[in-house]
Amino acid sequence: MKLTLRHALLSGRIDRIAIALSGLCVAHCFATAVILGLLASAGGMFDSPIFHEAGLVLAILLGAVALGHGALVHGYMMPAAIGSLGLGVMAGALTMDHGLQEGVYTLIGVGILALGHDLNHRAGR
Repeated sequence: MKLTLRHALLSGRIDRIAIALSGLCVAHCFATAVILGLLASAGGMFDSPIFHEAGLVLAILLGAVALGHGALVHGYMMPAAIGSLGLGVMAGALTMDHGLQEGVYTLIGVGILALGHDLNHRAGR
């Protein structure tokens, strides 16, 4: 069956597509308003140095446990070694003043740690 614009109009397909797009638009507008409202009210909390420091400490602890467990289970040290480099960079970021430099070091450490976690996951398969 050849789909043409005329056929799509006559069968109501265009209307269904338009209704679906309208629904997505409403959902998008509502979600954007709610998310922006939540972010605006929580923004001060997320910018606090203590929030960042607590998150880094938790990530370092969980990362060390996961990488250590993986090394014990599958016996490969490379994922733990790479992940530990990331953990060290993240720990170093904890010693810096809250700002751009600390953020850059944190992101670098998190990226290296993520690579270690990925290698750890692959080694466990």
